[in-house]
Parts: sequence; C-alpha cells; structure tokens
Amino acid sequence: MTTNLPEPELVGDGVFVHRDVMVAMRDGIRLASDIYRPAKAGTPLAGPLPVILERTAYGKSERSRSEIEVGMDRPMTRSEVASHFVRHGYVVIYQDCRGRYGSEGEFTKYLAEGPDGFDTLAWIVEQPWCNGKIGTMGLSYAAHTQMALACLNPPGLATMVLDSGGFSNAFTCGIRQGGAFELKQATWAYNNAHESAQAQSDPLLRSALEAEDLHAWFKAMPWAEGRSPVRWIPEYESYLLDQWRRGTFDDYWKQIGLYAAGHYDTLPDIPVALLSSWYDAYVRTTFENYEGLSLPGTRHLSLMMGPGLHGNRNTTFAGDVSFGDNAPIGGNVAPSWLEYRRHWFDRWLLGRDNGIDADPAVRLFLMGGGSGRKTADGRLDHGGRWISAAAWPVPEAETLRLYLHTDGRLTAAPPAADVPPLVYDFDPSNPVPTIGGALTSGQPIFEGGGFDQREAPRFYGCTRPGLPLSARRDVLSFETDPLAEDTAIVGPVTVTLHVTTDGPDTDFTAKLIDVHPPSADYPTGFALILTDGIFRCRYRKSFEQPEPCLPGEIMEITIEPFATANLFKAGHRIRLEISSSNFPKYDVNPNTGAPEGMGRTQRVARNAVLVNATHSSHVSLSVIRQNG
Repeated sequence: MTTNLPEPELVGDGVFVHRDVMVAMRDGIRLASDIYRPAKAGTPLAGPLPVILERTAYGKSERSRSEIEVGMDRPMTRSEVASHFVRHGYVVIYQDCRGRYGSEGEFTKYLAEGPDGFDTLAWIVEQPWCNGKIGTMGLSYAAHTQMALACLNPPGLATMVLDSGGFSNAFTCGIRQGGAFELKQATWAYNNAHESAQAQSDPLLRSALEAEDLHAWFKAMPWAEGRSPVRWIPEYESYLLDQWRRGTFDDYWKQIGLYAAGHYDTLPDIPVALLSSWYDAYVRTTFENYEGLSLPGTRHLSLMMGPGLHGNRNTTFAGDVSFGDNAPIGGNVAPSWLEYRRHWFDRWLLGRDNGIDADPAVRLFLMGGGSGRKTADGRLDHGGRWISAAAWPVPEAETLRLYLHTDGRLTAAPPAADVPPLVYDFDPSNPVPTIGGALTSGQPIFEGGGFDQREAPRFYGCTRPGLPLSARRDVLSFETDPLAEDTAIVGPVTVTLHVTTDGPDTDFTAKLIDVHPPSADYPTGFALILTDGIFRCRYRKSFEQPEPCLPGEIMEITIEPFATANLFKAGHRIRLEISSSNFPKYDVNPNTGAPEGMGRTQRVARNAVLVNATHSSHVSLSVIRQNG
C-alpha cells in the first residue's frame, strides 16, 4: 500500500527529506525512515525513480564514520551523502533498525534484519515514487542488514554494495571463530547499550552504564545474568550471553541474518560489490561471500580489499603502520568512495554503460615494499600498492608449505627425525595479550591494526612492557632465515598442527608475522602482525558435536587465520607464533571443558605441539610470482 508522507523539509538545493516515516512491519512494529527525494520549485518530484536504501543500527540521522573522503576532517552528514545521490536521479532512504533510535520494538542483534528488510523493500516497491528497482548499501551492521534481507529474495532488490560485513557464517567469523567467542561482541553490546531506547529515556540507566569500569569487568569473565556491565539493559545482556554460550553449530547459527552461506542459492542473481580490508574483522566473511556468490557464474561481482581498519578505506595507516598515499580507495581505485558507489548504482539501477563492469573483478592492496623507516608521524613505513586479479583465490598463486622445527626454524624441508614435542603450560589467568590484528568495535579495551608484537602499557593485559610476546614461555615462535628475495604472500593462510593436552579442552592460536630486520629507527626490528586465528579443541571432530580431549590423544587441528596480501621484502623473515590464548580478542578457555561461557573455575593445561617426522606441523601460504 502507498503511504502519505509527512511534509517535506528542504535540506539542500533540489533535495527534500520526509523525516521519521514510520513503516509498518508484518508484526505491526514500525521502523523510522528518512526519505530523501529530488524536488523542483519547492515540490518533490513524483518519480518514479530507483531507490537506494541503507538500514542501520547506528542512527539514520547520525554521521557514519565511513562517509569520509581523502582530505576531509570529519565524515559527511547523512543528508550530504543522500543529496549527492538524489541529485543524480535517486530516492535515498535511511532506516533505523528495530529497537534502535527512532524505531519501535526490541533490539535482538542481527536476528530481525531479514524479515524487517524484506518488509521494508515490499513497502518501497509499492510507493509511486519508486520505479521497482532498489539498491542497498552500508558499512558493517548496515552490510549485515543487506545480506539478511537478500537471503529472502525480496521484491525490487536489484544490486548491493556490501561494505565490510554481511555474515557468510557468523559462527566462523563475526561472532565466533574456531569455536572461540569474539569479545568485540561484548564491547559492542556495552557501548551501544548507551543508545538503547531504555538508556535514552532514563538518565539514571545511562549514568549507571557510564559509571561501569569496563577494564575491570574484562578481568571478571565470563559474565552472567546480572553480573555484567550490560546488566542495566537486560535485552542487550540477554542476546550477548546467548551468543556467548552457543558454542555448538546448530540451527540457531543457521538463521537468516547469521548464515548467508546456507542461502546463496536463494539470493537474486544481481550484481554485488564487496569491500573489506586486511585489518577488518570481516575478511573471511567477504571472501566467503565472494566465492559463494560466484558459484552460478552469471552474477557480476566486484571485490576490493584495502589495507586499513574496519571502514577506514581512505586512511593511509592502520595502528603503528603506514601504507602510504597509495592506500586509500579515493584517488587510487576510484575518484572517491562516494563516486564509486554512484557509478555502481548508475550502471545497475539506471542502466548506464559507464564501463564499471569492465573493471578487474578483484582488486587487492598488496601490503609491504616500503622503506621500513619511521615516518614523520612516527609509524613504520611498510608501504604497498594495488594489484588486480581475475578471481579469488588468485588463480596464479602457488602453495608454499613451511614446516615447524623444534629449534624454532620455519623451513620448506619437513622434520627429518623424531624429536620431542614442544611443551608449555597455558594458564587461563595469564593469557597472551592481544596486540592489534584484524579487530573492530573493541574500544576502549582493544584496537586493531598493525603493531610490533611487543608488550606495552597501552595494550590491555600487558604485564612486561618492552618484552616481545615471543619471550613468553607459553608462546612458540618459528621463523624463516632472512628471505633471499621479495616474496608476495597473497591468499588463504592455513595452519595444521598436531597437538596434545592434558585437559578436557584447550585452545591453540596461530599468528603470521612479517619480521622487519633491525634498523636505525627500530634497533630490535619490528614484528608486524598480519593475521591470526584460533581453534578450540573440543570441536576437533566437528563444530556440531564437541567432544572432550583425551589424555595422550594426538589431535590434528586446523587453524584458519584470515587471508592476507603482503610482500615480505628480501631480508625480512616470515614468522609463525603458536600459543593458546589471544585475549581480549577471544574469550579465554578455562581448560575445564565447562559449557561455553559458563566456566567459573580454571585449570592450567599442559599443551604440546608435535614437530617430528611422523606428526609434522606446518603452515600453508599462497605465493604469487609476478612482475610489476
């Protein structure tokens, strides 16, 4: 049914907005939507026109931090972004997700976005100002909302721009990884509870949240009902604990909104642009979506992977590492991120033959190649450049297998003899601290990006400032000799370990590092984290049926850190670090076999990695040999 819109408000030359249009969902809950339309002589144009939709949990009237271009001091407003598209022939709609900001209902993270998105598109296509074609866009949660609605094949959906999100499988990337729980979900719940309807309407609740010491609470995990800093907003605490405790891959994880991989055959055959970055939390999601959506062979796809943090596509650095002026999308891959999206929508919503479909299918930022010196702003000059490929994984990549040796070497030659395993004690009360990597939404506890793997007071949990993490007794470090030539690693990273533990459960972690040699600026070198992963051993046989570990059982496990693209310069070393914790990125395994998220007791686990001829442990990398 069509809807009479509230009186329009002029927001710019030729652009009107109808604010807080309440769109009814199938259950009667109404979602607040701002509708931007072109106007002439003070009257909105009747249309019909194609529509661009963004559904967000972060406030339809709030600035999105992703809407910042090279040279800007702060992000554009929603009105500025919408006006750009409206002036080029579109209607633009921003909508608050259920239970957030101006929308009604209760917020349960991720699970309402499929039906609500479907109902919103069904409403849009019935409006006289819509020509039946709808494109979606948005970063992070606004990418999750896109993929969720697409899994239901809604009316009118003609194209998507999935920006750093859109769960392929939230159990293996985004909420959990390798069986462990991603604690960015805890910081997100706490931070965003401040904007909940309850906190906004009750100043005392908001003050209670603000008075909590999140750093102290991270030392009191796992949280429980009424024993968490989120307890003031029960619906947020409830969904967080529910996801934390669901360690088995069951029907819960196969719901719309969490598991696009189970619905790829339902998605309409429409063009999709996918974007992420190497230090983003959704690297695996992006690549799995690209591969899954490629299967019909008829869908037009575009994939871009930058070097930066989550949504920071136009910065030149991540953490303590600079990638140079080549890094931003704006001015390198496209005139700007805004213009890239406009050209994408012009092609697939307006039908203009502007050549964007002739662009390379895959564009990747190959990190590395810089001077290794310290930049004027105090960052490591790691450098990098954009490369293109016909598909992902890159077809010309060759597998390089490097074996772990008892003396800490990492070589292409497998162990030649039976040697004792490498044994260490993993104490859950003293976990290995997280120092950067592919992270998002972790403030004020942790942050992502490239950092030297050396303890410092600014990183949560560090107790020995100045010492490298490899100095810990519970960290096993393996590295190559200095490389004789530049080596480009571009593709998936797979770590295969043969391990034992004396406990009913434990974790193993893996971290891939580019070791810069000592220099005048970095006298002890710079151990740059590229990617990491984790595996919880109770899931060694399947994620559907966890089983306790048995004493003396030799377990073959596979850790899958995110893919990467890095040029290891000649003279650098490839390092692999193995341990059993990476906190606070992941929750800490108590080693007791307690149900997920419920273990209040802990035990020290004696863990071992086998590196002998019979049970060789190794890492598999993808090497590209190319010129230019």
